Amino acid sequence: MKRLTFGLVAGLFGLALPACGDTAAATGWVVGAGVTVPDEAGWRQVDPAHLFIFETSKGRVLIEAFPEVAPGHFAHFSKLISSGDLDGTPFHRVLDNFMAQGGDIRTMTGKEPGWPSIPGEFTFQRDVTVMPLEASIGPADSAVSGLYKGLPLLTRPAFFAEMSANGKVESAVPHCRGIVSTARTSDPNSADTQFFLMRETSPQLDKKYTAWGRVIAGQDVVKAIKFGAEPSGTVTDPDILKSAKVAADLPEAKRPKAWVLRTDTPEFAAELAAMGDVEVCSLPPVPAIVKN
Repeated sequence: MKRLTFGLVAGLFGLALPACGDTAAATGWVVGAGVTVPDEAGWRQVDPAHLFIFETSKGRVLIEAFPEVAPGHFAHFSKLISSGDLDGTPFHRVLDNFMAQGGDIRTMTGKEPGWPSIPGEFTFQRDVTVMPLEASIGPADSAVSGLYKGLPLLTRPAFFAEMSANGKVESAVPHCRGIVSTARTSDPNSADTQFFLMRETSPQLDKKYTAWGRVIAGQDVVKAIKFGAEPSGTVTDPDILKSAKVAADLPEAKRPKAWVLRTDTPEFAAELAAMGDVEVCSLPPVPAIVKN
């Protein structure tokens, strides 16, 4: 029997950051504040194939997945969600100031989930010409963190690409509040169906677990999920992931549509620069507008 757990101490606590809201007005960014009708110049529509809809017993959570940072995990979870196997699974391990873990199919069915393990994708090689930091913290050529389509990234400086054999730089998604990542055993290649939603920031997980998405709406729901007692976080009578869907699998008229504030505009860059040398996980979440 394979039980996915964290190889780190359960009591990892992060910093309290602003919650991800469902409208532009609910964030700490001045750019985009109060906008209800997105325009193409300032807002990027989320690809429905990358938009995951989690209906929980506490409400709806919308996740934007990023195949660029973990292609194997994106393909795996896209198929897993579309299969319906996650429907009805509990959030069985939840720590208030840490994360909410779900996807334990065995708990619900009493048998092994039957999904293959996924090789770890804790870091990825980033082509800085194809996937630049849209909003860098500090000078673009030497920045070690920033945002890509609203997703926080840690990275080697872009100028390292000139010296690397493949012309790319190592990058990773930090475990900021609102990030979606993957549970595993002590075997780095053992992840299969269990995921976790970050309730708070936990840098201790960075480059040790595969992060592949970001909550763009419903972080308040993530925080409302029933949590267990420390240190294990095991939950009695847990909240449930009632259904998980890929937006592209739904009829167009019934799927939610989401737009995320563009982070590649001069206005966004100016506001970020005014904040100075900050930790990427301390930034307000990049806002989204959701219709339907």
